[in-house]
Amino acid sequence: MPSLPARALLGFVAAALSVLTFHQGMIELLHLAGITGPGWSMRPIAPFGIPSLVDLCFWGGLYGLVFGAAAPALRPLWLWGIGLGITAVVVGWLVVAPLKSLPLGYGWHARGIVLSLLIDGSWGLGVGLILPVLMRDRSRRRRRFARRSASAG
Repeated sequence: MPSLPARALLGFVAAALSVLTFHQGMIELLHLAGITGPGWSMRPIAPFGIPSLVDLCFWGGLYGLVFGAAAPALRPLWLWGIGLGITAVVVGWLVVAPLKSLPLGYGWHARGIVLSLLIDGSWGLGVGLILPVLMRDRSRRRRRFARRSASAG
């Protein structure tokens, strides 16, 4: 198992990758079904004009940083990842919306609730699936490869 700082960094990377694949992939699937706009938006976000996709990767990465640090206590990671996605939805409804001077829960519209849960739930699932792949013990594989190379030579 990687050290705490390594797990946190890998959690950040897993979450950012999950934004690019699972989160944006779900948005694109919903777009193809005629339900949402397209994914992978590079629209500038105020106040600094950072592209929307970069902003999502950063904030998703921060959630992933905490998730990666806590990973040893979370089993199975994919299920806890879905919980991470739901947590992101709830934080968006109860914290982010009011900070943006929007109504709690973005108005509690059923369509928005379902879409938020689908998109962020798939992102969380992605974090829970990507993180274990990134945390695999690579040193064990290197030793195995070195033994094979030594016996072949």
